Amino acid sequence: MSTDPRVIATATAVPPIPLRRQEVEARALALFTSRAQDLLHLFPAYANAGIDARYSCVPIEWYLKPSGWRERTRLYVSHALDLLEQVASECLETAGLSTDDVDALVVASTTGIATPSLDALLMERMGLRRDVMRLPVFGLGCAGGVLGLARAAAMARAHPGQRVLFLVVELCGLTFRINDLSKANIIATALFGDGAAGALLGSGDGPRLTTWGEHTWRNSLDVMGWRIEDDGFGVLFSSDIPRIVQSRFRSAVDGFLAKSGLGIGGVDGFICHPGGTKVIAALEEALGLAPETLAAERAVLRDFGNMSAATVLFVLREAMRERRRGRQLMTGLGPGFTAGFLMLDMG
Repeated sequence: MSTDPRVIATATAVPPIPLRRQEVEARALALFTSRAQDLLHLFPAYANAGIDARYSCVPIEWYLKPSGWRERTRLYVSHALDLLEQVASECLETAGLSTDDVDALVVASTTGIATPSLDALLMERMGLRRDVMRLPVFGLGCAGGVLGLARAAAMARAHPGQRVLFLVVELCGLTFRINDLSKANIIATALFGDGAAGALLGSGDGPRLTTWGEHTWRNSLDVMGWRIEDDGFGVLFSSDIPRIVQSRFRSAVDGFLAKSGLGIGGVDGFICHPGGTKVIAALEEALGLAPETLAAERAVLRDFGNMSAATVLFVLREAMRERRRGRQLMTGLGPGFTAGFLMLDMG
């Protein structure tokens, strides 16, 4: 009998405040160019990002004033818990289960810090059993959706019959720093949004999680991550990411597949973290896919923006709604610089 865990329920959520591209672009243009005219060349990024809407836990006016660690952390914990409770409750309701049925809780997030961690705070809020195993995951960034789900799958496989609730929340907007005039900070305002997602693992119907793995490239620590500044996180990501994907990603994929005796031809479809339109195009090229193949990735990016680790679970949910079949390879890229892989058998 297979001990592979299955995804028996999924859920996604966004905060209530929409950020439309035109409004964000207008505000950013007024804010940044009033202090640095040489930033004007960056503003085509808003139109080229392929994003119509994103969602925020704070109104757009919040971004126009300085904020420190204390306020950012207060907002992060409050809004993160609201979204986590929403997706956790939906997962359990979909599966016809209660909080007493949760045996383990894995929570991934890299856009804020909390101790006690979010999983402990959520456990208290929702009244989970006192013996629930919990695992907080910090620092995986955009790869956290894939690698966090892989950690949850490993826990579920190690304890057959138990139910593991994997949750991820990212409040990317709260990391914006008004006095940071770096290219990365400005591009981030065109890409990132807030969101949360969850997957309940256990026995039953749903995609089977069969294998997982990762690859971290040498000498790549400066590709993506945070700088710790006095007033918050300073965003760090390289403009070379699409080029790195084009030139190095395929060999990492091939290495992962080879461990299971597979080649790229043995994969029926892909569920990728859509970091941006250039990254999606680079993924299609690296994987030998026709342009526009990753349609679900583009749709999620268009409607929600890049929500860091949560985004790939939005794509997973779309894949499940489409009733995809066969082997689907889930991928994400994050700090390290690391590629995460997870194979799903969707029947």
